[in-house]
Amino acid sequence: MNPVLQLSPLGIVLAAAFAAAMSALFWWMLHVPPGLGRQAARARQSVSAWRRILVPTVGEVYSDRAVEMACRLGREQEVVIFLVHIVEIPRTLSLATRLEEVEKRAAQILAQASEIVRSNGLEVETVTRRGRLAGEEICALARRLDVDLIVMGIRERVSTTERIFGRTSNVVIRNAPCEVIIDRLPPSTIAQGQSAGAR
Repeated sequence: MNPVLQLSPLGIVLAAAFAAAMSALFWWMLHVPPGLGRQAARARQSVSAWRRILVPTVGEVYSDRAVEMACRLGREQEVVIFLVHIVEIPRTLSLATRLEEVEKRAAQILAQASEIVRSNGLEVETVTRRGRLAGEEICALARRLDVDLIVMGIRERVSTTERIFGRTSNVVIRNAPCEVIIDRLPPSTIAQGQSAGAR
């Protein structure tokens, strides 16, 4: 006498679930995602090598945005952010000329930018430097501090002096000893930021 095979609904559901899970496992084993190509892996490695990032700041919307961008670029690697404010001294004055109001403003600018870095949980160092041309001083500091990356925010409109002597960003791009990222905000965004700050 043959025993009667009885199937319960619960047993059928469990068997179907087990079969689906095993099928998914075998499919995954046979379709392993491809590894990164050599070029993509090299690009990823070069970005992860950033350890020291320099950000010139002037206390405007576009430079504060550059500070935030640098923090996000280096957050995963826990980089050190060097905030730099360059005090440009006209050639008619000595580099040692006392400029108390200018120095006070520089300290305020660096304090404001430092808050952005600290809010991102990163280490920050600040530098105020005097010089004739900001671009040359930024490049000299980048060499001295041995940074891996410079992040600069720039405005849309340039002054007459910048047209004559070369925009700071152009000087940095041509002479920097490391990678450079330039961020230019559209005029409308800059105007919105300035009006918000004035409220």
